[in-house]
Amino acid sequence: MVFLLLLLLCACEVPESIVTIDQPAIEFDLLYDVPEQALSFNKEVLPVLEKRCVVCHGCYDAPCQLKLSSAQGVYRGINKKKVYDGTRVTATEPTRLFIDATSTAEWRQKDFHSILAENNPDNNPVQNLQDSVLYKVLQLKQLYPQARTGLLNDNLDLSLNRKQSCPTVNEFDVYAAEHVLAGMPYGMPNLEKSEYKTLVHWLAQGAPVEKDLLPSVAAAAQIRQWEKFLNGPSKKEKLVSRYLYEHLFQANIHFENTGNREFYHLVRSSTPPAEAVKIIATRRPYNAAGTEVYYRLLRKQGSIVAKQHIVYELSAQRMQRYQELFYELDYAVTELPSYQPEVASNPIKAFAAIPVNSRYRFLLDEARFFIEGFIKGPVCRGQVALSVIEDQFWVVFFDPDAPTYSLDDDFLKNNADKLAIPAELGNTFNLLSVELHYKKLFQEYIQQREKDVLNFKAIELPDAMAFIWDGDGKTNKNAALTIFRHLDSASVNFGLLGDYPETAWVIDYSVLERIHYLLVAGFDVYGNAGHQLNTRLYMDFLRTEGENYFLAFLPVKTRHELIQQWYQGLRELNKDDQGDVYWLDKELVKGYKTGNAQRELYQHIENHLGEIAGSGDYINRCSDDNCLRSADKKQLRADTAMKQVAQFNGEIIPYLSDIAFVRVVMGGLPENDLAYTMIYNKAYKSVSSFLLPDELAKYRDYHFDTLTVLPWLEGSYPGFFYVVPLAQIEDFVRQYNAIENHEHYEAFVMRFGMRRTNEDFWRHADWFNAQYQREQPLLSGIFDLNRYQNR
Repeated sequence: MVFLLLLLLCACEVPESIVTIDQPAIEFDLLYDVPEQALSFNKEVLPVLEKRCVVCHGCYDAPCQLKLSSAQGVYRGINKKKVYDGTRVTATEPTRLFIDATSTAEWRQKDFHSILAENNPDNNPVQNLQDSVLYKVLQLKQLYPQARTGLLNDNLDLSLNRKQSCPTVNEFDVYAAEHVLAGMPYGMPNLEKSEYKTLVHWLAQGAPVEKDLLPSVAAAAQIRQWEKFLNGPSKKEKLVSRYLYEHLFQANIHFENTGNREFYHLVRSSTPPAEAVKIIATRRPYNAAGTEVYYRLLRKQGSIVAKQHIVYELSAQRMQRYQELFYELDYAVTELPSYQPEVASNPIKAFAAIPVNSRYRFLLDEARFFIEGFIKGPVCRGQVALSVIEDQFWVVFFDPDAPTYSLDDDFLKNNADKLAIPAELGNTFNLLSVELHYKKLFQEYIQQREKDVLNFKAIELPDAMAFIWDGDGKTNKNAALTIFRHLDSASVNFGLLGDYPETAWVIDYSVLERIHYLLVAGFDVYGNAGHQLNTRLYMDFLRTEGENYFLAFLPVKTRHELIQQWYQGLRELNKDDQGDVYWLDKELVKGYKTGNAQRELYQHIENHLGEIAGSGDYINRCSDDNCLRSADKKQLRADTAMKQVAQFNGEIIPYLSDIAFVRVVMGGLPENDLAYTMIYNKAYKSVSSFLLPDELAKYRDYHFDTLTVLPWLEGSYPGFFYVVPLAQIEDFVRQYNAIENHEHYEAFVMRFGMRRTNEDFWRHADWFNAQYQREQPLLSGIFDLNRYQNR
């Protein structure tokens, strides 16, 4: 009787195939209370998607290219082609949301298939569900929930490179019969009833969405000022604006005096200010536009995802800084650079008219932002760049006033051709170009620069610190950075964090600039295998250059010892990459007083940078308990315990997560609980050759593995959650440090771990995301759970 009544209420016919006795295709009971007023996508639906769906569907590597972080992504739908494909011979067509198509119809022409009901002119709620792939995958999870304890079924493939089916609505029944455990959220606990109901009701209503968010009043006024500033008519203004755009195109731009979650993108438009923006979609930001270019600011729609969230602030102070750097100096711009690849891809050549010191200071002002460009970056997986760097290392910078050729305008202009990078080749399949052509150019540049070094008289170690940028008198914390890397993901933060690292970089202008143009402006995630391989190989040169600058501060004997340690069994650094060079055997800095010159140099750098180097990292490098962070007894207890975890050295059990988040429950309000990140730093005999993931084990150096503990949430891809009552924090540390085999690990996880099957999983996942916003109101984003382990 109820079933017949519902059919009358829906005023529609339902084919017999929709409902079977044991498995209804539509949950009719949920349609009883569908609200008459349309649900708000932004206020009611998107919060559910953010908590339960965007955690896996928010970036380029989202399964089936389904990005659920905005209404536009939901309406765009799915595509069976993978963005990440290291084997393709030819580049594929870019499918960047908001850029490469601006309407649902255009996305259908690019082989995207709907996950909503698109052909239901009567907006029939039953038909809206019946024709929705999104509804079907949500319901499949309700019909076949996963295990609620232990490990997930081995048949559920959780690997990043798993085969994807991406069924359309007509293919779904066959898919569901073969993959009954593949309901959404995939490999995670079911939605709460209220969450599920919200999504089902919204889909039944026909998936209504609001118009795009407009700029706030405060932001709109600043947009007008900045668009005027960025579209000046003179050649100098056009050159500077092009330089700024090519460095800020990936930024989530924030304006002063606006909400913490309101961000904008700097785009090239074919329309001038005051007209509707029409984005010029080119593969790279320095490709020819084919039309008049205007620089415009467009509000970001949808969710903020941690992996893509790279923040840059525009303010009145910033505009004044640009005036000082680029307009108040006396230099002429007689012609604008070409957009030909051999010029446009080489910033040393393209922007030679702008003084090097100005360009370098612009980069240094927000050095973390530019390092984040390749460490986090918009491409989501950074294996091309990140497989060439260590798991933990420090970065400092040459002082912009240091008397070195590498910061000299004439020297760089004369050697600009030697600083060309393979991005100029585009999507070539010439796999030998870096090994032959670009290596030769790199060697020639190194040899030219070495002429300055060989005439350099050795100076005392304290005096050598004048060559290290101190953050403009210890006022800019960008002067000291730490990078944590784990295979294809990484993070960067202010300060010198963790124990003293195996390697460090000292970066000058040309290295920082080329990193950006190689891995951000010039990198194409849709490119072919040749482009990706050449990029990876050239990044090896840039890493070597940064490391060599660090080595130059050390005694000759220490340099050779470290080179043998860093590049075990592979090559001699001076013979392979740099040709015949002599600086390795010339003492440049003298006055070392201990037997550990590397640590002594680290300590001099710490003292030189002062507070901007950090507080001495009270958990990882503190020699006693007196430097722990708080007088609060509960917090001090937690810090003291976690310090014991950080002192672990040597071989770490291989099934522990690269990045684990720890919630210490303090017994009061949830927001008063403490968060820690445990970072597993794997040691390698070398990162200097192109290694596939399954080959990395051959170059592992387990004895030198370390663990870094940070008293905040670090990284974009947590691999595991631990929840520990404060009363058990010492037990947590003791049991963690005692893990020697799988039985120990299993007992530890059963007590403190949050497996994918745990019924409290979502509650704690929500807490970690909320805690990240409390820690970083401006810089935080939604964590990605694609790498959450099933062990």
